Amino acid sequence: MSRNRACWTGVLALLMAGGSLLAVPSAHADESPPSEAELLAKCNNGTKKCVFHPSGPPVKIAGPARKVGDEDYNCTSLTQRSGIAWSDKTETSNSVGLSMTAGLGWEGAFTVSITTSFEKTWKHAVTQSETTFVDVRPAHVGWVTRTPDLQRVRGTYELIFKDRFHGKRYWYVPFEATGPLDTSSMAQRTRPMTEEERADHC
Repeated sequence: MSRNRACWTGVLALLMAGGSLLAVPSAHADESPPSEAELLAKCNNGTKKCVFHPSGPPVKIAGPARKVGDEDYNCTSLTQRSGIAWSDKTETSNSVGLSMTAGLGWEGAFTVSITTSFEKTWKHAVTQSETTFVDVRPAHVGWVTRTPDLQRVRGTYELIFKDRFHGKRYWYVPFEATGPLDTSSMAQRTRPMTEEERADHC
C-alpha cells in the first residue's frame, strides 16, 4: 500500500469514527414553513401590516339543520298542540380553525375589513330564543329543527412582518369565514314513538 493511500485510508477511518463529521446538518425548526393558524396568530402581534382582502361580497348560505329544545311525547288519545321552548347559538367558524373572539388582532382585521368593504357588520355569534308550537298526534313524539342563515366570505390575509418570520417578511394566507345572520328557518317534526319510548314516557 502506498504512503498516500495509507494516509487517505486513515482519514476515512477517522471521519467514519466521528460519524457526525460526515452527517449533513439537519434543518432547523425555524426553516419549516409556519402553519396558517400560526401566521394569523401573529396578526398585529409582530406585524406592521395585517389586512384581510375579500375576493368577493358575502354570500348567504343555509347552515346545518339541528334539533333545538326538548322532545314532546303525546301519550293521550288526542292530538296535542305543544309549545316547545328553545334557545340556540350560532357562532362564526373559519377555514383555519381558530376561535374568532373579539379582541384578537387577526379577527379584528377581518371584522374591520368586512365592515369597511361592504358596510355590513360581521357578527361573532347570534343567539335566538323562542317557543315553537307543534301538533303531535297520539302515540307520537314531536320536536323542532332550526336551520340558521349564514354569510360566507372568502379572501386572503396579507401579513407584513417588522422582522423576518421564518425567513420571510411577506406572507399570504387564504382564508374563509362563515358567520351567523339574524334569521333562520324552523320546521316542526313528528314521528311514532318506539316501544322503549312508550315505556319511558307514558
